[in-house]
Amino acid sequence: MILSVKTRERTELVDVTSDINQFIQKSGIDQGLCMLYVPHTTAAVTINESADPSVKSDMLMILNKIIPWEANYRHLEGNSAAHIKSTLVGSSELIAIENRKLVLGTWQGIFFCEFDGPRNRNLHVRILDCKFP
Repeated sequence: MILSVKTRERTELVDVTSDINQFIQKSGIDQGLCMLYVPHTTAAVTINESADPSVKSDMLMILNKIIPWEANYRHLEGNSAAHIKSTLVGSSELIAIENRKLVLGTWQGIFFCEFDGPRNRNLHVRILDCKFP
């Protein structure tokens, strides 16, 4: 399955937790694994707090401070900062499924990370059926 994500900002974190949970509900799998993969070199996926929206803005503020857009990069396309952010955050996540739900902490959510937007992006979702002891 592929989740289409339309981003609106140059850097942005989009909460996709409910979309992923809907895929799991439709799959009918009670126990298993959910693998998420971002096939873009300037985007990523991460798990972090989703209850307080200031966490997203704080994360982006620090990433943009640590990895500025202008820093004498050699890449001619002008988006080296986005490539670096994507590498640091990561392009995949693996999450357990129990009782047709993602096993996430109370405050956790899944975020699609845009670092070179706005764009139309894809998040690949694979739901694997497996029984845990």
